[in-house]
Amino acid sequence: MAKQNRGPYVLAAGAAVQLLVGIPAAWGVFQRPVMEEYAFTRGQATMAFAILVAAYGVGCAAGGLLQDQKGPRYAGLWGAALLGAGFLAAAAAPKGNAPLFLLLYSVPAGLGSAFLAPAVLACAQKWYAGKKGWATGVAGVAQGLSGAFLTVFVRGLGGAFGMRACFAALGGVALTVGGAGAAILQDPPPPAFGPAKAPGPDLAPKQMLRTPQYKWCFAAVALAAPPVLLFSPDILKIATDRGLPEQWAPWSVVFGSAASAAGRLLCPALSDKLGRKPVLYGLYAGLAAGSVWFAFARGGWVLAGYALLTFFYSGEAAVEPAFNSDLFGLPHAGVNYGFMALGMSAGSLLSFAGSRGLPLSWRHWAAAASALAGLACLLPVKPPQKAGA
Repeated sequence: MAKQNRGPYVLAAGAAVQLLVGIPAAWGVFQRPVMEEYAFTRGQATMAFAILVAAYGVGCAAGGLLQDQKGPRYAGLWGAALLGAGFLAAAAAPKGNAPLFLLLYSVPAGLGSAFLAPAVLACAQKWYAGKKGWATGVAGVAQGLSGAFLTVFVRGLGGAFGMRACFAALGGVALTVGGAGAAILQDPPPPAFGPAKAPGPDLAPKQMLRTPQYKWCFAAVALAAPPVLLFSPDILKIATDRGLPEQWAPWSVVFGSAASAAGRLLCPALSDKLGRKPVLYGLYAGLAAGSVWFAFARGGWVLAGYALLTFFYSGEAAVEPAFNSDLFGLPHAGVNYGFMALGMSAGSLLSFAGSRGLPLSWRHWAAAASALAGLACLLPVKPPQKAGA
């Protein structure tokens, strides 16, 4: 197969690879079974989630550097191996030992997911340099749908055989499906994204880290997290406490997953036409307004409110890689996006602190304020053509 014809296969492989990396969006389904299976408190289970997201942010930088140096296939295979190993280690983790669970599961699963993300997104953007937002959305849509997939998996297999069997099965799927998808990833020939076809900025990571654009965008990425991460670990309890029948509560994750997939697909493509910043402004404003609405949602409206938040949050996360390569260039897109994704680590830890220290009624207003602050951070970012100037 000629390299120039591999773009559609790269998109399909990227989608397959990311089917298992949407654990943060689905953690509400994991939370109670993990607490029961491993005798964890709510705080310990939430910490497992926060460390996983933090490891994801840190791993994006390491994974981006790895894929820039060794190629997306190498980084993707390592990511699939780490993610699969994390699931398998969780299946064997002893009961009641939260620190060991964090070490065996949260860290490698977060790192593995992160190694996969820059490999897929940077590779897809290089194959479709003229439609970077669209390519990011198509490759990332499975990450949004993975919440629904994991919900069915946990409720079905985990409900029938327990969480250890569920983790073991997920480990096998990550190694086989993730490994097979990662093996297909391959950068295009240099002319497809080099100076001849994609003139523009080319900032190495050290240069990018010194720019004001990076600092403002890092803060914006961190501040986008609380509107969803303040609620996602407890979304099933929130739904039932607000009048949704218990059997309907898992649908909050399923609907949120569908909305996440829609945000990842539609928003980057829209940003190709309207510009990255205008779309990002709308998404942050939507997060702020959605956080206020979610404060008053009851019954079935909880499903709609949470889905709205996941749409805006996932849309922001999907537009960011293309915005990053607009600002700093494609040649170092993997590692540069990885450093940008460190904001997710900061946002997850901020969200964990908020979920532990704030009553639920206050979290909604903190989420709205965080989204507005993130929007404000984008205002001073220069237009892409002036980046690095």
